[in-house]
Amino acid sequence: MGKREKTGVNFNIPLLEVPKMILDKYKGSLPNNIVLPVLSNQKMNAYLKEIGDLCGIEKELTFHIARHTFASQVCLSQGVPIESLSRMMEHRNIQTTQRYARVNNEKIGNDMKQLSIRIAGKYSYAE
Repeated sequence: MGKREKTGVNFNIPLLEVPKMILDKYKGSLPNNIVLPVLSNQKMNAYLKEIGDLCGIEKELTFHIARHTFASQVCLSQGVPIESLSRMMEHRNIQTTQRYARVNNEKIGNDMKQLSIRIAGKYSYAE
């Protein structure tokens, strides 16, 4: 449980196991039971650039790009409903999430396969 720096709204976000393990590893390393320090956007982008350099990534990395990647490649491409993603990203309006969410051709192909499975045998072609 925490409070959003930008909006002041309380939040509680379930985490996947790997992020939980990382947070547990560093628990207690900051004063006042702070789990993660609040960084400025500029500082976050500087860290992302440094990580990109260390990993040999030539594309520009920013927090904004990270949010797009999380939305499109991590969540939506894995079948997370856009309504859930919208809540995770703290968007008040789902249209905001839709701007972040880039639907790729692979996702469209997978969705069409799922649709085909669901409607198989329900419809037929009359010659």
